Amino acid sequence: MSDKTPLSQLPRLPLWLSLPAFGLGSGYSPKAPGTLGSLVAVVLFAGLAALPLPLYIGLLLISTLAGIGICHAAAERMGVHDHGGIVWDEFVGQWIALLPLVPVAAWDARTLLAVATGFAFFRLFDIWKPWPVRWADHKVHGGLGIMLDDLIAGAMAGLVLWLLLPLLAGI
Repeated sequence: MSDKTPLSQLPRLPLWLSLPAFGLGSGYSPKAPGTLGSLVAVVLFAGLAALPLPLYIGLLLISTLAGIGICHAAAERMGVHDHGGIVWDEFVGQWIALLPLVPVAAWDARTLLAVATGFAFFRLFDIWKPWPVRWADHKVHGGLGIMLDDLIAGAMAGLVLWLLLPLLAGI
């Protein structure tokens, strides 16, 4: 089976595993599950954005470590490495991309533009897979491999967002 195999043809996962691995159901989308998963992550970010920075970083670390296990278990049970429906890695990568905004003081037009910019750059790097994202995607396997390319794409998008924040503040 491949990462494009329809979900209906894969073994069913128990609810405790499918909810996080498939991003609260967003990974079940027949079209662009990674993008939909990233959008759901942005919605969840709205609730996390006011956290103090150390707490947010702690949540990222826990989400990353849990994600390695969650993604590994889901891929192993499905018999497919990094199926497109597994989107927990997109959640964490998106949250990393938005790290420069934490804590969000006010949800104004500039903040929304910054969030949209972080979303767009994360999706660009996750889909385009420039080096080192492509290297991680091809060379690292298991749960860590599923997570690592998105962690790197998120870090790259976060760096671009951080560099663009002074420009966005002037709008």
